[in-house]
Amino acid sequence: MPADGTRASTRAQVVKYGKTRIDVTAGPDAGAVIDMAGALVRVGTAADNDLVLRDDTVSRRHCEIESGASGVRVRDVGSTNGVWVGGIRILDAVIGAPLGSTTLTLGDTQLTITRLDETVERLQATSSRFGDVLGASPRMRELFADLDRIAATDLTLLIEGETGTGKDAIAEAVHRASARTRGPFVVFDCGAVAPSLAESELFGHERGAFTGAIASRAGVFEEAEGGTLFLDEIGELPRDLQPKLLRALEKREVRRLGSSKTVGVDVRIIAATNRKMTAEVARGTFREDLYFRLAGTHVTVPPLRERISDLPVLVEHFLSLEDPPRSAHEVGPEVWEMLDAHRWPGNVRELRNAVRRLFVTPEHVLAPGVGSASSGRDPERLDPPSNLLPLRIARREASDGFERHYVAAVLRKTGGNVSRGASIAEVSRQMLQKLMRKHGLAAGVPAVADETPPSSAQSARTPSRAV
Repeated sequence: MPADGTRASTRAQVVKYGKTRIDVTAGPDAGAVIDMAGALVRVGTAADNDLVLRDDTVSRRHCEIESGASGVRVRDVGSTNGVWVGGIRILDAVIGAPLGSTTLTLGDTQLTITRLDETVERLQATSSRFGDVLGASPRMRELFADLDRIAATDLTLLIEGETGTGKDAIAEAVHRASARTRGPFVVFDCGAVAPSLAESELFGHERGAFTGAIASRAGVFEEAEGGTLFLDEIGELPRDLQPKLLRALEKREVRRLGSSKTVGVDVRIIAATNRKMTAEVARGTFREDLYFRLAGTHVTVPPLRERISDLPVLVEHFLSLEDPPRSAHEVGPEVWEMLDAHRWPGNVRELRNAVRRLFVTPEHVLAPGVGSASSGRDPERLDPPSNLLPLRIARREASDGFERHYVAAVLRKTGGNVSRGASIAEVSRQMLQKLMRKHGLAAGVPAVADETPPSSAQSARTPSRAV
């Protein structure tokens, strides 16, 4: 912050997005409607989706729908019964004209997507950086514009986003851009403290308050006086502590364990979670009143797979941190194709580790994972406990198994035509040939069995129960 206390402001520009409507026209949720504009909508039965369906032939995470200038992009994210348009199963496609309707079949559910002749205005920052957080994509520029306005206030802030998206960096950047920048930035990880110690860590204790309390100690609320308290993984906070936290936020005072006196505190609260808190409230694991108190204002950090266009700026930044610094110009086209095609379940954190391996073990840039979006498997669908392998082996086998199955399916679809297969997979011909050699697949009919999709729209409407 400048010496005179003036806070620098990020310039913003107004951007218009076309509006799209999704109507549930058949299935248990017929009549449900959701509108979107410039944002991605996740569809499935899991409570953390944007459009939650009750159809047991729809997968927990079934597909993603995103509206763009050329049409509606639909991605199957590993569903059991697939996404069908006019009897054709699609994995990742842009469908529909700029205006008009398209009908999708998901299990026993039908969605009608209609491009509306309406627009929604959003603010986008002109800068591709907010503190230490980088991103030039529209989603990130919108986030930066929101954060700039939020930082100028003293409102509580709830940050939602998947693991590894940089929620902690955003929280610190908001603190540094606020009027409290001269005060402390104190972090309390709700998931890293034993439940029996969490109350003492939050509010402090007096000597003798419990066994082992040999001296008085201030809690994180008092430590953050005049600054910001960042409550990371707030969704992990024990249920019995939630009313006490709510009281502290509303009264702006805390009482140490073992004390009868309250201490006033002047802190700003920023909380973060990798859960969808409205779903946690609905499940009864998180108090509704505390949720609304924390979400004085709210932002969601997009996962890396939804802002792949940010890969170059992120890779360049991480390479500049290497010793000695490296440049993105040293990264070959095959590596870029691999990075672009990856789903990044670990988000920016996973990318940081991949960049570190880039010039050390280039053949293992991407670490294998279990239950990632790229594998198309639900992380809850694991083997019985008696059959579980060591984690490192399970990761490798899951990744290799999915990769071989995918390449085999591509070759079957194209009748062994490598060029067409590379086009479908959106990788180079050389990359596909490399994967074929790795898994011992010839350019003929692969030996891996594959599920035969229904041959008509009617068969698509008689799916199996999704898991």
